[in-house]
Amino acid sequence: MIQILLVDDHHLVRCGFRLILETQDDIAVLADVESAEAALDVLKIHHRPDMILTDINMGEMGGIALIEFAKQKYPDIKILALTMENDKHIAANALRAGADGYLVKDSSCDEVLFGIRQVAKGEKYISGSLSVSCLNEYKNYAGRALDLNRILLKYDISERELHVLELIAEGYTNGEIADRIFLSKRTVEGHRQKLIEKTNTKNTAGLVRFGFHHMLLH
Repeated sequence: MIQILLVDDHHLVRCGFRLILETQDDIAVLADVESAEAALDVLKIHHRPDMILTDINMGEMGGIALIEFAKQKYPDIKILALTMENDKHIAANALRAGADGYLVKDSSCDEVLFGIRQVAKGEKYISGSLSVSCLNEYKNYAGRALDLNRILLKYDISERELHVLELIAEGYTNGEIADRIFLSKRTVEGHRQKLIEKTNTKNTAGLVRFGFHHMLLH
């Protein structure tokens, strides 16, 4: 039995998918919740599901952030994005964050169920309408990843520090970054200062320029 945590901020959507899923002999909905924050509460308190089926655009904490945090904290849980966003770049971001699959909501019921079962077996699954675009995106990303890794090694920048740098470049304050990636404000401040020291820059503006110049940011 595949036990699923369903996460979507639209009540009717959750009810509709729950009805579809519960008609299947091999699928059960452990819980359905309206936000990423509520999903994390379920993971802390209740029996953990085999899979999280989550929307992307939701409230303060979006689906991408939920995917990233849940995969770090509970790596054995499979995560399948189910969203209206038929966009290869958003799909690539979801997969990079750790999603095991990506489905668009205009997929047929049969495709949704097939995707769930494929991911439950340990396979990756992407909606047919996006698969070719995502494969091309992945090839491009793989090439960029080699260059990225060389820069990270050269300047001794960790994956966590890179994530902090990305959020700095998006204009988030230390406090906002701390809330988004579940760290203390003091820890984020420490990451920011270490990045400035490692890159031999003078301030945040210089740090962001360094990131774009060395293609750590795009």
